[in-house]
Amino acid sequence: MSDLLVNNPWEKWAEKALEGGWIDKDEALRVLESKDDELLLLLHAAYRVRQHYFGKKVKLNMIFNAKSGLCPEDCGYCSQSIVSNAPVEKYSFLKKEVLVEGAREAIKRKAGTYCIVASGRGPGKRELDSVCEAVQEIKAETDLKICACLGLLTDEQAKRLKEAGVDRYNHNLNTSREHHEAITTTHTYDDRVQTVTKVKQSGISPCSGCIVGMGETNEQIVELAYELRSLDVDSIPVNFLHAIPGTPLENMDELDPGRCLKILCLFRFLCPDKEIRISGGREVQLRTVQPLALYPANAIFVGDYLTTEGQLVKEDHQMIRDMGFEIEGEEC
Repeated sequence: MSDLLVNNPWEKWAEKALEGGWIDKDEALRVLESKDDELLLLLHAAYRVRQHYFGKKVKLNMIFNAKSGLCPEDCGYCSQSIVSNAPVEKYSFLKKEVLVEGAREAIKRKAGTYCIVASGRGPGKRELDSVCEAVQEIKAETDLKICACLGLLTDEQAKRLKEAGVDRYNHNLNTSREHHEAITTTHTYDDRVQTVTKVKQSGISPCSGCIVGMGETNEQIVELAYELRSLDVDSIPVNFLHAIPGTPLENMDELDPGRCLKILCLFRFLCPDKEIRISGGREVQLRTVQPLALYPANAIFVGDYLTTEGQLVKEDHQMIRDMGFEIEGEEC
């Protein structure tokens, strides 16, 4: 190992993660406040941890928007919320057959996980019935893992999704407890934590992450990362705010590619064996350095998001291969 790497101050962060420990909050802040000329050394240290647990594999996930717009919540980042004037497509919950066809498209895109997402505070009975029926059919036909993201859940709803075959449930905390009311007031931070807890208790794998770039401080990002570690979620989608015209946060612009990479490294050090997914806004905020994000992260969404376009699928596949990584589940 070269002297440069031996003297890399971030290597001890990697050693802690590999030995089953974790960095403290002061060390976590140092990651976010690190100088840009340290970024490659930081990425190298984070990659050591990522490689140990996931090798060269990149997991692909595909989002399917099962219900668009019509949401009574006031989340400031969301183009589908009641406070948004963004010109997004609006439609009620799609039929089971359409959800099943979406799963077939996920396979074409080489995705291992198919994510059924719906706007709204939480699912009604008919919506839950439709998801459960679709999941049962998809499971009978394919080997896909199914993730559902339907909003706040009751214990009984979580149980039904588990019985139907849902593998994972996504419910992002989005931001820290302290910053939560600056983003939304129609539900509480504890509402979100409780849903993640109910999902875990039902036996479904919990997925919960964040949206960064919404005016939060470094300290608040660290607090959120510690909360997700404490909840022991299996998958952490890291979204980078895509400020959509017509939303309350439309003028927010505080991210740059280097900051995005540092945030991904922070999550890798704190949650070393968890799926860290580069999620919404990566094309906008990471721009030309998107490939470098694969050093700390081991998963991406492939294709479009809920109301915004993503990178072309073939470009995602090529990016992964050009960086020397492998698509999980793809035959070598």
